[in-house]
Amino acid sequence: MADNKQYITQVQDNGRVMISESVISTIVVQALTDIEGYVGLSAKPGSDIVELVGKKNWGKGIKVTISENDELSIDCNVVISYGHSVVAVANAIQEAVSGALLSMTGVKVVSVNVNVCGIVRQ
Repeated sequence: MADNKQYITQVQDNGRVMISESVISTIVVQALTDIEGYVGLSAKPGSDIVELVGKKNWGKGIKVTISENDELSIDCNVVISYGHSVVAVANAIQEAVSGALLSMTGVKVVSVNVNVCGIVRQ
């Protein structure tokens, strides 16, 4: 497995299934699209430096951490629409992301941290 990617490995009867961090990120992005008040992802300042030291996806607004026992922690940098409750949208993001990951991968999500990086008028 090149590029130092992290994988979730699930052992099956006839082999194993490996799910990459990029697949996890894609599931997260798709889960976010239906949330009212969510505008988009935001790259955190300094993300270009972070990517150089090996933290992939953080510059794109999502950081995926896979623990040794295949538990997930997700950090999302988001922009929210003006007029929506920041707390309500953040809670909806947490529920949508953890629900989508559990249903699609069967993997326990330990935390979904939502960093609200901006608010915009639409």
